[in-house]
Amino acid sequence: MSFIGINYVYVVSAAMFILGLKMLGSPATARRGNLVSALGMLIAIVATLLAQGLDYRWILIGMLIGGAIGTAGAYFVKMTAMPEMVALFNGSGGLASLLLAWSEYHQNPAMAPSLTLVTALSVFIGGVAFTGSLVAFGKLAGKIPQRAVIYKGQHLINGGILLVAIGAATLLYLKPDSLTGYLFFVTIVLVALGFGVTSTIPVGGADIPVVISLLNSYTGLAACTAGFVVSNTILIVAGALVGASGIILTRLMCKAMNRSLANIFFSGFGTTTARAPGEDGPKGEVKPASAEDVYYILEAADSVAFVPGYGLAVAQAQHVVKELGDLLEANGAEVVYAIHPVAGRMPGHMNVLLAEANVPYDQLVEMDDINPRMETIDVCVVIGANDVVNPAAVDNEKSPIYGMPIIETFRAKTVIVLKRSMSPGFAGIENALFYGENTRMYFGDAKASVQALVAEFKSGN
Repeated sequence: MSFIGINYVYVVSAAMFILGLKMLGSPATARRGNLVSALGMLIAIVATLLAQGLDYRWILIGMLIGGAIGTAGAYFVKMTAMPEMVALFNGSGGLASLLLAWSEYHQNPAMAPSLTLVTALSVFIGGVAFTGSLVAFGKLAGKIPQRAVIYKGQHLINGGILLVAIGAATLLYLKPDSLTGYLFFVTIVLVALGFGVTSTIPVGGADIPVVISLLNSYTGLAACTAGFVVSNTILIVAGALVGASGIILTRLMCKAMNRSLANIFFSGFGTTTARAPGEDGPKGEVKPASAEDVYYILEAADSVAFVPGYGLAVAQAQHVVKELGDLLEANGAEVVYAIHPVAGRMPGHMNVLLAEANVPYDQLVEMDDINPRMETIDVCVVIGANDVVNPAAVDNEKSPIYGMPIIETFRAKTVIVLKRSMSPGFAGIENALFYGENTRMYFGDAKASVQALVAEFKSGN
């Protein structure tokens, strides 16, 4: 394939990437967007292989092994473990960029000094994305403490690591093709792997979704710089798109949590326990409800809003919630599903769950759209959500989540909270919603609890 011909193919692939990203912006078209982007990447890979005249045997072996691992992982992964899989995918992309750049330097250490710096940058970003993603995976999977691990002098250590990386890159620029230069290069690799750990371990569980989004951006930037190293246009374009979209998503999530990246990486959010500093604790009395009590409340409702959280994913209750929603609609109620931008453990987690249960897209309502009409909602059913519905974000200036936009369920006429216990959410603080005058706590496993409500409706009580 000629140089001009492959660039035409790359233009087509790039257009498919952009179209796919556009389609990912809506739950109704997200699946097709994913397929369009994947097809664009397949076209780019095939064109690159044809143009380079490579030995296909090892490439096919690698594709078969990687494809088998990816297929098995995607097929067997539980919805609760989807964020962990995304973290591993991020890490794999970062590692791939690191190895690609390292391989290019190993084969051609006498490359232009400016290209040597780009290679070092690709290795550094890829290494940070790799080990940072592994730490995020460990926190999400419970392999390491989910709390923010704050250690003495962490800022000095991280600053020192960055200075070592800059110093090694400078010396590599001066002596790229010597044994000393190679040692500087390896130093950059090791420092990058270490920095991924030291910069991510202090982040608490409540902020991990934002970190995953940021690490996804790192992976894209690492791929983009690796594209410059190997002079591959489509890798530059694809990496730039992933990097830019990751940064935009990170910014949107920070806004949704009323936090900055500096807060997330340096404030240790998630280290608090049952009560925020200076608080006396929520006022009021917890009012438990039985399945029969909740049935009568829902049966009389003209409008019901379900507010899902991570507990919905843990209980795998999305299908039975959809069934309950259908029964409520048959009973004459208007049913919507209110989605907070950071509910769950990754962006779009709740959208994916509800789409799996075939919830109509027009019933999915964003936070900014549901809040203005919350006072007209007869019943809000909170399923496994905690911090994203905590009124402390609105009315308690001493709370660490004060100012964070929430779904204001407390303004509904009646609130039903499905929860296993009174334990706090990822932020580690008590939820005043549970003590509200209009709140009823329906304790138990979310799936079993909703199944009991479905049974009540089907039997007509």
